[in-house]
Amino acid sequence: MLSRVFAISAVLLGVPLAASAADPLAGKKPNIVFVLTDDQGYGDVSAHGNPVLKTPNLDKLHAQGVRFTDFHVSPTCAPTRSALLTGRHEFKNGVTHTILERERLTLKATTLPDVLKAAGYTTGIFGKWHLGDEAEYQPGKRGFDEVFIHGCGGIGQSYPGSCGDAPGNKYADPTILHNGTFEKTKGYCTDVFFDRATNWIESVKGKGKPFFCYIPTNAPHLPLQVRPEDEARYKDKVDKPDVAKFYGMVANVDDNVGRLLDKLKDWGLEKDTLVIFMNDNGGTVGVPVFNAGMRGSKVTPWLGGTRSSSFWRWPGTLTPADCDRLSAHVDFFPTLAELAGAKLSDDVKKQVEGRSVVPLLADPKAEWADRTLFTHVGRWPKGAKVDDHKLAGCSVRTTRWHLVSAGKKPTWELFDVKADPGEMTNVAADHPDVMKKLQAEYDEWWASLPPYLVNEDAVGPKVNPFKELYEKQFGGK
Repeated sequence: MLSRVFAISAVLLGVPLAASAADPLAGKKPNIVFVLTDDQGYGDVSAHGNPVLKTPNLDKLHAQGVRFTDFHVSPTCAPTRSALLTGRHEFKNGVTHTILERERLTLKATTLPDVLKAAGYTTGIFGKWHLGDEAEYQPGKRGFDEVFIHGCGGIGQSYPGSCGDAPGNKYADPTILHNGTFEKTKGYCTDVFFDRATNWIESVKGKGKPFFCYIPTNAPHLPLQVRPEDEARYKDKVDKPDVAKFYGMVANVDDNVGRLLDKLKDWGLEKDTLVIFMNDNGGTVGVPVFNAGMRGSKVTPWLGGTRSSSFWRWPGTLTPADCDRLSAHVDFFPTLAELAGAKLSDDVKKQVEGRSVVPLLADPKAEWADRTLFTHVGRWPKGAKVDDHKLAGCSVRTTRWHLVSAGKKPTWELFDVKADPGEMTNVAADHPDVMKKLQAEYDEWWASLPPYLVNEDAVGPKVNPFKELYEKQFGGK
């Protein structure tokens, strides 16, 4: 039932969830590099019109690839990551929060790296995992061959229960878990993650297997720990010191993307490698400066909370162009599976709620049936009655319409986002039929969720697993 409502038009209008194997891009098995930044909003890219921030290397990806201009993720980080790696809504993965054991990706899910490995890929992750810190939830058990990660949702963060990073960690010289053993690194965290990813690519290239390299950066997430030289780039260009730090962190990400692109070119891998860039949720610190005309930010169901950059660069294969078709994080899994020529079991096919965007990569103006997507901020108090929060920060989206309940008092509002992308005029009174239809779809979707909310009553360990492992390896507290 949930597959119907998350990709409703795909099921009801006869559009397959994945494109036909006859598609010329299917099974081409490119190398894949996926960069996912943390808390960098859609507006935090100069190619999207930011008047202050300069991101020349992300702009290069934008200029040289297919750009999905109406691509949506979840309002917060762990939910987005779970949807990207499974092809289904985060709540069906048990992920309804970023902490309190509710960030753990259900062990029943098949992950994208699982599928890619079965298709002959070697896989690596470098940066932020945030889908469970306990041993059985770690990426090495979820399809990754090479694992180089920090714990929790951010470097140095720690919460009661299972979610916590290595003690005392900071963005400079972080202690990172590498294939089950901690390493004390030198350098700024983003530089460290990209350096390790680049070194890994160099070690696996040319060995007969394509690679999937996942680089989920911790930056520019709070706290705003930035290299002084990066902060200096914006110190005299913005009024608020925090914005200068934030933009400096984004600029550092951009520098690293540029170095990685140069390496791929030097190695002769440029035309064999699909490079994808996204951000994990709506904007944060940079929103007051520029938010691309959108309402809302991270932890809201407005477009400003869910719209993400989505750049797909594959020189010689993809023709640079904008694609305005409504697309989402749940489409990532089936798309890469199709490109990899993966054979999906019946159970995995049932898991996937998204659609392959391979036809849109080949032709950004290809036919694309309308669909219904659902957003909910989640994050209700632990132990709360879930139904009490049904309308607390949620939305229903089609190509034209956005039904939103975002206030302290749950109330549906309707926006025609084609005519009013800033979501300033509530047109609910003018379109009662649309209201009725979208509310009914939301009610059906919500009613389907309870069997999948597996983490709501989970009890975590007394000591964070990363802390416990750190003390076992290094001694002391």
